[in-house]
Amino acid sequence: MAGLPYIVGNWKMNGTRAMLNEARAIDRAAARFPKVQVAVAPPATLIYRTRDAAVIIGVGGQDCHAEESGAFTGDISAQMLKDAGADFTIVGHSERRTLHGESDGDVKAKADAALGAGLSVILCVGETESQRDAGEAEAVVGAQLEGSCPRVDGAPEKLSIAYEPVWAIGTGRVPSVEDVAAMHRAIRAKLVALYGEGGADVRILYGGSVKADNAAELLAVPEVGGALVGGASLSAESFLAIVGAAASLDAD
Repeated sequence: MAGLPYIVGNWKMNGTRAMLNEARAIDRAAARFPKVQVAVAPPATLIYRTRDAAVIIGVGGQDCHAEESGAFTGDISAQMLKDAGADFTIVGHSERRTLHGESDGDVKAKADAALGAGLSVILCVGETESQRDAGEAEAVVGAQLEGSCPRVDGAPEKLSIAYEPVWAIGTGRVPSVEDVAAMHRAIRAKLVALYGEGGADVRILYGGSVKADNAAELLAVPEVGGALVGGASLSAESFLAIVGAAASLDAD
């Protein structure tokens, strides 16, 4: 599956049992797109039910704790995600980094824990608007990768990077195709520096206001291996339009 476009829906703090209908619809439709890897990350309360309802798509968590167990009220370990039916987790999303003060070291510890529990990892990086305006975007993202990427054996095979410019998440703003291409090239170079030949195979997703009307253009950018989709993933119709855009690129 490593070479397939990877389209992942991050539901964030949205969804009750009624959302299982959307998951079922996504799962049924995914059979029509065998050359696209499709997954959703529902709230932790729905992981088990989503895994039970969906047999084709991947199901993952939105975060995990670095420790296996302990006195961490309200937190969820990677082992708990695995036990609930998850096959991957997101770590380092900008909302976690900003709202919860997570450092690169925190993100790395979570990625290590997830890999140790047998989960794949989507590790998020991205710059703020002020950092981009200051010409620091590539340096900031490079430092995040240096500090956050796991170094355990076999990490590249189970790792995806999601580049999400913080200023584009949920705002409707999208960087230019040229900016996306430049950043993904820089990320690829950093991954190769970190992992050697293995870094050439790590998928790099784009995230940040991905929608049906811009998905094809973004997914066609060199080194963009998929998309991490926020709001547009809450509806099967809008999410599947993005999946379809990924499938159409392969058909061209």
